[in-house]
Amino acid sequence: MATSAGPEIEQALRERSFGRLRSVLDPLEPRDVAEAIQGLDAEDRALAFRVLSRDKAADAFEYLPAEDQEGLLKALGTDHVAQILNDMSPDDRTELLEELPAAATKQLLALLTADERKQAVQLLGYPEDSIGRLMTPDFITVRAGWTVAQALEHIRRNGEDKETLNVINVVDDDGRLIDDLRVRKLLLASQEAHIRDLCDGSFVALKATDDQENAVRVFQEYDRVAFPVTDSRGILLGIVTVDDVLDVAQEEATEDIHKIGGSVALDDPYMDMDILTLVRKRAGWLALLFLAQQVTVSTIDVFSGRLAQAAALVLFIPMIVSSGGNSGSQAATFVVRAMALGEVTLGDWWRVMRREILCGLVLGGFLSVLGASRIALGHGVFDSYGDQWAALALAVGLSLVCVVLWGVLIGSMLPFVLRRFGHDPAASSTPSVATIVDVTGIAIYLVLGTTILG
Repeated sequence: MATSAGPEIEQALRERSFGRLRSVLDPLEPRDVAEAIQGLDAEDRALAFRVLSRDKAADAFEYLPAEDQEGLLKALGTDHVAQILNDMSPDDRTELLEELPAAATKQLLALLTADERKQAVQLLGYPEDSIGRLMTPDFITVRAGWTVAQALEHIRRNGEDKETLNVINVVDDDGRLIDDLRVRKLLLASQEAHIRDLCDGSFVALKATDDQENAVRVFQEYDRVAFPVTDSRGILLGIVTVDDVLDVAQEEATEDIHKIGGSVALDDPYMDMDILTLVRKRAGWLALLFLAQQVTVSTIDVFSGRLAQAAALVLFIPMIVSSGGNSGSQAATFVVRAMALGEVTLGDWWRVMRREILCGLVLGGFLSVLGASRIALGHGVFDSYGDQWAALALAVGLSLVCVVLWGVLIGSMLPFVLRRFGHDPAASSTPSVATIVDVTGIAIYLVLGTTILG
């Protein structure tokens, strides 16, 4: 168990000493309660939840993994389930309902109060990866015509259970967002001043139908703890807080890393995935890349007659291939990350190509000097390559320039192609770029090499 209270909790449950169990659980933070009961079986977990206060039970429930939440809902009675669901924050409740089968979601929605059910159904109605799924309706607003004293009194009366009070949204009589004000500005203003006098009309709002990745970029740019969410008419619907956006950022980064690594993104934590699922997520890409490498084998086979007369070329195939693949993978990684951060858009493809051409020529030239020097040193010390050592050095050096240049062009342009056709640029994984460059790079090397040593 993650908390030192674990043994006491287990003993209290064995003895069915519920007073003692309550005294152990009450001082714990909701997160610690969730960690403490995760190792219990379903019946004991339900018993522990029943002794918690209503607020703490709802808070602790939000920290449980989705599968534990579902199991606990089955073990608890209907009244207790209804109590927990109604007390959960709307965004966390939406996440839970999304994970459950449709029939279970329908049953749980029936347990909510009319107001809570209306919120849940509204949140579930937004597209799966939209900002609307992240927002919470637990926010506070003030009217432009109020005085600062009226606004502060309203906040004191109604702000206790709201998600955040750092920024207060200002709306007109139709509920349309017209500004947002930091609480500090209200506290320092004259009590008799009107809210409209403090507004400058400069605010940033998110659209409920926008993609969640847009929220991540906005939070990064403006360094705020919460942003208002509006519909297409500017009506204030809710707010999105930084804790939910950080979860999205982590999920998106994890998904991109998995794709860049050449596998399907994992849906659950790595240690929670069974072996068969891990194999299934990776086998498809490996099989595709394996088949693609057969083109490399065929290319070498085509040149086998010439290679028999210039056997020294074979020695440098791994060096040529790895140089092209590595340079392409580097370029793909840089471009994909720049796209994810909003630093590069589709319209920047020509600028990126020009930069990568220069980089490819410089990097290829640098590696060609190293490769040619390696051959010259081998000839000088061991007389390894006979009379053709100079031609071999030229072939390897020129091939390195061409293959590295080709690699950075493939690696940098493939993400643009995928984005242009509506796919995730992260799918231009390093293994796929390396495989493409391997297949084409080996052909470039063998054509140049056999021609120069002809």
